[in-house]
Parts: sequence; C-alpha cells; structure tokens
Amino acid sequence: MLKSFYTLFSLIFFTTNSLSQITIGLVQHNAGTLDDGYVLFAPLGGTTTFLIDKCGEQVKTWPSIYKPGQSCYILPDGTLLRAGNTNNSTFNAGGKGGIIEKINWDGTVTWSYTISDTTECQHHDIKVLPNGNVLAIVWESKTFAEAVAEGRNPALTTTTVWSEKIIEIQPVGATGGVIVWEWHLWDHLVQNFDNTKSNFGTVSSSPQLVNLNYSASANTTIGKDWIHLNSIDYNASLDQILVSSHSFDEIWIIDHSTTTIQAAGHVGGNSGKGGDLLYRWGNPQAYENGNVADQKLFGQHNATWIESDLPYQNEIMIFNNGNGRTGGNYSTIEIIKTPVDGFNYTASLPYSPSSTSWIYNGNNENNFYAQNISGAQQLSNGNVIFCNGPSGIFTEIDSLGNLLWKYINPLSPTGIITQSATPTQNLAFRCSFYPSSFAGFASHTLIPFGIIENSNSNSVICAQNIGINENQINENSVRVYPNPAKQTLYIELDKNSTFFSQIEIVDQLGREIYNNFELKKQNSIAIDISKYPSGLYFVSLKSSDGLLTKKVVFE
Repeated sequence: MLKSFYTLFSLIFFTTNSLSQITIGLVQHNAGTLDDGYVLFAPLGGTTTFLIDKCGEQVKTWPSIYKPGQSCYILPDGTLLRAGNTNNSTFNAGGKGGIIEKINWDGTVTWSYTISDTTECQHHDIKVLPNGNVLAIVWESKTFAEAVAEGRNPALTTTTVWSEKIIEIQPVGATGGVIVWEWHLWDHLVQNFDNTKSNFGTVSSSPQLVNLNYSASANTTIGKDWIHLNSIDYNASLDQILVSSHSFDEIWIIDHSTTTIQAAGHVGGNSGKGGDLLYRWGNPQAYENGNVADQKLFGQHNATWIESDLPYQNEIMIFNNGNGRTGGNYSTIEIIKTPVDGFNYTASLPYSPSSTSWIYNGNNENNFYAQNISGAQQLSNGNVIFCNGPSGIFTEIDSLGNLLWKYINPLSPTGIITQSATPTQNLAFRCSFYPSSFAGFASHTLIPFGIIENSNSNSVICAQNIGINENQINENSVRVYPNPAKQTLYIELDKNSTFFSQIEIVDQLGREIYNNFELKKQNSIAIDISKYPSGLYFVSLKSSDGLLTKKVVFE
C-alpha cells in the first residue's frame, strides 16, 4: 500500500504577499505540532466535498448533484457518506437535507436513500453504525389538531408543528433501505397545560420526558421547528444515542438497545427505560429544575462522545455556540463527564456535572463567536480541531488553547473567493479530521494536487514532514515516458533497482484510474492509457527502495 505523498517530501510554498493579505486558504501552519492527517469539509454553497492536507492542498474531492444536507463522513472502507439537500419546500428551515448518499472513491454513487416529502425530511446529521446501518435525524410534521390533542397550548401552536424521529436504515440495493429501528419524540411527552390529556403531569419530576410546551411559539418562523435536533452520535459500548437540541439548549441521550416497540414506551432495553431520555444536560429550565443562571448551553452543535484511547475518552465534547448566552454572545468548546453508571445516569436533579472537564474560549471570550452551525473534534495528540461554521474557518489548537493551524474555506456559492478580499458566504457545517493511518486511506494514494484558490495565493510557508520511515526512490533510477503520452505509458526501473511492488495512477481530482498490486518480478511495464481522457495525471510508484511520484500529461 502506498502512503500519502506527505511521506515523500516536505511541501513549501513561497509568495511575496504579506500575512495581512491572506484572507482565504492556509493562514497558519506550525510544523511539528500538528496531528498528522487530513481535513474533510463540504462548503454549504457548493456540491463538492473536499479532503485537504494540513498544507491546504486538495488530496481528494467527491462531486455530487446536491448541496450538503448537512454532514459528511469518510467510512472505514473509503466510501464517503454524505447527506444532500433536496430543497424540500415544506420543511424549509436551516439544516434541511432529504437524501443520504454513499459515494465511492472514484465518485460513483453506490447507494442513495431519500427521506423528503410533505410529511417528513432528513436534516442536519447522520451516523453510520458498526453494522453498516445509518442513523438519521428526521423531521415529522404534526397538524395543529394533533399538537393540541397532546396538550399543546393552542395560543403557542402554528398550523403545523415539526416533531423529531430517529430512524436506523439498513441499506438495500442502490436506492432502497429497510427501517429496522425507530424512535419518535412524540411518544415521550409531558405537559402541565391541559389536565384532560393522558400525558398531563408534573414537568419538574418528569425529566425523562420532553415538555411539549417548552420553547413553544406561534411565530411561524420558529414555532414549527420546535426541537431542532442538529447532531447525532452513537456509543457502541453503551448502545446509546446522543443528540443535540438547539431549541432546548440541551443534549439528550436515549437507549438504542430497545426494540422499536420498546422505544415507543417507557420500559425495556439495557436501561429498562424504553425510549425515555436517559440523560439531558445544558438547560435545566427545559424540565423546570433551574433558572437562567443554571443554563450551560446556548444554541449548541456537534455533541459527540470522545473516542476511546483519546484524551478525555468517553466524555462528551460540545461546540457551545453561545447564541443568547447570559452576559453576551461568545462561543466555547466544552467537554463534560457524564455521571454514567452501567447503562444509566445518576438522576440527581438538575443533571450533573456542574462544571466542565475542559473548556476553550479563544482566550478572549469576546473574540470567538460562531452564532450557528460549527463543530469540534478531539485529536489523538491532545489537540482539538474546530470549525467556525459561519466564517468558514477551521482551526487546530493544542490543549492549552494555543493556535497551531488555521484554514479559511475559499469557496462561496459564486465560486472561489479572491485572495485579499473579505470572505463572505463561505459557510461550512463542520470539518472532520482523519489521521493518515485511517483505514479508509489504506488502499489509496493521497496525492496533493494543488490548493483550491489561485495557485499564487498561498502566502505562508508550509513545511510538513510526517516522519514515516520510508525513503524516496531515486528519480534518476526511474523512466516514465513518453510525456506527454498518447496510447501507451512506459515505466522502467534501472538494472540496479529492485522490482516494483505497486504502481498507481490518479487524475487531478484524486480519482484512482489504475492500480496494480500484483506485479511480479518486473522492472518495466507498459500501460494502455488510450481509454483515459486528456489531462494531468499522477503516477505513483513503490518498490523496496521507497516511493516516488511523477506528473504525466495524457493527450
């Protein structure tokens, strides 16, 4: 297997621009302090998903016909799992999606599943499970009459109210799927407005249920999207699901070990509590166990369990946007340790902890603010990478909050932003980091093929040396000819070199067009290139002597 071309050489970019003129692309790069790997993001204004290295160069892109809807992930087999925006006109709110796609390494859509009509719509986030099934957050519409019948205050009810459900989809064929498990928020309500309804009760003593009238509004803009879940994560060891409710300023945990029938009730599963909330944190006012002074979260996004073997393992990291924060709007990244005991959580109210395990606020709370979207991720070396979504800024910091790496998304809905111009509309839902050792890269060569912005716009020095113990093949010992090539490409090693063990060719978009892992004792090979379109290609070679890449033009 070929390692990334990060392993071949350090990349250095020089321009005459001053640092003050850098407004897009790579802004800061502290070599030697960064976690080794790549950053995935899907600009909200476009249809392409990008994987870049820490020098800001593209190493892979995946095209789509859909804008993001909203999250995307690389799976362990190298497939891109991506939600797309189908422009559902009924569920016309921030974060809407509607279709889930799997796109393989060469850009082919291998599976798609649509959840988008007048009654339901996938939105915001998805999560693949260890068994290959996909969890999705879905809005489901309830009528005014249905809401009032459950105890909603009519004065705080719009024509329709959007509830939430979580479904587990087992992919079938190219466009099919079977829903093998589901959870509906509508099955876990409490309200103290209408005592004639079966779910009437005391909210303060029912924290396992969701108050139907909390955050309710007759405002048609915000009243429909009453819960607004914006992230989903899964903990395999607990078999539990973590979601973030923007409107409630809370994170919730529910039991996934239940059957669908148990998930609709209050008994069953590892917890014995069916589909009720096992844990909630961020705003005790939502279950009448506190006041504004007790509120911790403010419009938060991207609540995730930190993976095992990482700093703060099994704790929860949250991007706390701070929109409406007491004392002023500013964002923080926070880690909390939940009071979990077995499969259940200590139910002392309000739910603990009262303080965070770790917090970052940019060292100046007034200088770091992302009012919506955004996300953060714990890295193996203790660093944290995060996305300021509205500004399209990706940043890596160390555990003390020191700035190590900064990249500004150079894409807006109208195309590439001009260097030195003030970036606008370059939003990104979040960014995700994948280490160089990630399983999804194992059979692929990640070749840097240039920065996204104009080639003369990178005005910082990027000298990255990952330190893999592999040598570079002596360029003089290899002939790749002719160049340009038309029908046949020839590759030869000199007589003093060892034999090839692998040859791979990729195009400018990082798509693999040729890969030969089964070379026998050869030091020359002829490759038929007649079926490939004209353009620039990268030929990568591996032998026991090391690695080498060459650029070749196909005519």
